[in-house]
Amino acid sequence: MRVVFMGTPEFAVPTLEGLAEAPFAKVVGVVTQPDRLAGRGRRPEPPAVKRVALEMTVPLIQPESLRDADVAAQLAAWTPDVIVVVAFGQLLPLSVLDLPPHGCLNVHASLLPRWRGAAPVEAAILAGDEVTGVTVMRMDVGLDTGPILAQREEPIHPDDTQTSLGERLSRRGAALLVEVLPSYCQGQVQPRPQPEEGVTYASQLRREDGWLDWTRSAVELDRQVRAFNPWPGAFTTLQGRRFKVLRAVPLPNWRGDAPPGTVFTLVDGDAVAVATGEGALRLEQVQLAGKRRMDIAAFLCGQQDCVGVCLGDGEF
Repeated sequence: MRVVFMGTPEFAVPTLEGLAEAPFAKVVGVVTQPDRLAGRGRRPEPPAVKRVALEMTVPLIQPESLRDADVAAQLAAWTPDVIVVVAFGQLLPLSVLDLPPHGCLNVHASLLPRWRGAAPVEAAILAGDEVTGVTVMRMDVGLDTGPILAQREEPIHPDDTQTSLGERLSRRGAALLVEVLPSYCQGQVQPRPQPEEGVTYASQLRREDGWLDWTRSAVELDRQVRAFNPWPGAFTTLQGRRFKVLRAVPLPNWRGDAPPGTVFTLVDGDAVAVATGEGALRLEQVQLAGKRRMDIAAFLCGQQDCVGVCLGDGEF
């Protein structure tokens, strides 16, 4: 079976590796996004999928658009039986969707139709979902609307972050794709339409989505910290400086008179929390602008004057 793989970030790597190791598949080409400038030096950074594809010595292209004639010609020259897409980052035009005999299959990090869109892992954590999962579907022209081949559930742990949950879902999705692909191509698995009920959307994240509104509940703010770790990061301001909250613990039963956003010490004196609209959020790991990330005890050694301050007092 000739397979073209389309994917970009680390999330897509396990599926590419699984296909490369599968005895029934031959990865004949990889399509990924162009290198992007990153870091303080603004140097070109290759996508994770590119690094793996180069190690595998698989033919690779990095088009700005799939609508270019040269791209269409290259895809056709690879003569794929199926195209597998995982977090590629571009919508596929109909000409690509219709190219392979068995269509284009997508591994999506949710139990569709819940959390269609670009940020399903983050959306599930933000919503307080207890269970999410992965879906293998045949792609159509809609946004994650194609018929479903298979799904697998994955529990969400109370301390899961975007990273930890995403890593488990990437492995589970890879295994499910490799499991179902041969049967599908042999006509033994028939895609079923997605239910019309239960549709929700997970829109593309923006940097400003990380802003912590201390009038919200501690439980909601903890979800935000975990969902946005590492990007875009949950943040506020401390005495006018950007202040990231990297790890925290909600204290939903805390009661006090401090206004939301106020930093206060807990009983043991070595820990601090922030008053919220409902409960408090204990800070465990933070990062002040221009500084390295620190556990809260180390941070307090140099910032004792933060106690009593109201966070969120400046522009972000």
